[in-house]
Amino acid sequence: MSPEDSRARVRAVIVDDEPLARTNLRILLRRYPQIEIAGEPESGKRAIEEIRRNKADLVFLDIQMPELDGFDVVEMLGGDVPPAVVFVTAYDQHAIRAFDSGALDYLLKPFDNARFERALLRALDRIQGYRAASGPSRLGHLTVKCAGQVLFLQAADIDWIEAADYYARLHIGSKTHMLRRSMSELERDLDPAVFCRIHRSAIVNLGSVRGLQFSRNGELEALLGNGSKLPISRRCRKQLQSALACRQ
Repeated sequence: MSPEDSRARVRAVIVDDEPLARTNLRILLRRYPQIEIAGEPESGKRAIEEIRRNKADLVFLDIQMPELDGFDVVEMLGGDVPPAVVFVTAYDQHAIRAFDSGALDYLLKPFDNARFERALLRALDRIQGYRAASGPSRLGHLTVKCAGQVLFLQAADIDWIEAADYYARLHIGSKTHMLRRSMSELERDLDPAVFCRIHRSAIVNLGSVRGLQFSRNGELEALLGNGSKLPISRRCRKQLQSALACRQ
């Protein structure tokens, strides 16, 4: 596939704190009429805002920036990470972390036109694949920062989610991960056929529920396969019971 073969417009965002670097990428991208440059933020904070606002398909993302680096941007975007993320940096020591974080490609400055085109072709292929398979938009993965790495977690692997102040604590088997997302955002974005809010402080994966029981004080609890017992608020009982019935 060549860039000319892609007929749909692709919204690209260039993120770099160096004006010259942004200019170079802009000049390269303008050779491809199907690419629409939707933003050129110079900081990680602005990058998050513009990527979300413009619903970017493709991001060329610098790693070393003040305040928020490229890995922070990917983590904080969460489910809004675009289909194609290409990290651009002058430092090759970040390559392994970049691919671990789900990056499609890694451009090491200075790069030539041929290397840039290879990265762009891969990005266009990825975007076409996402569009061809697109259905109702639901959060299929969650991005977390853990031990200096950015990890992509499959939403379906999560047993339950616990409110933790301004964070959410993801429970996957015996492991937990902290995510910078609110419970209301997660409830909205996760597939309701898979996840159900059972309490103001808990969202449960319906596939992890092994049964319901009343506690000694008369409160209904959800029993999970990992042994957890989660309280179910009265407001959420009917919703949970209906959701479980639909899975039988």
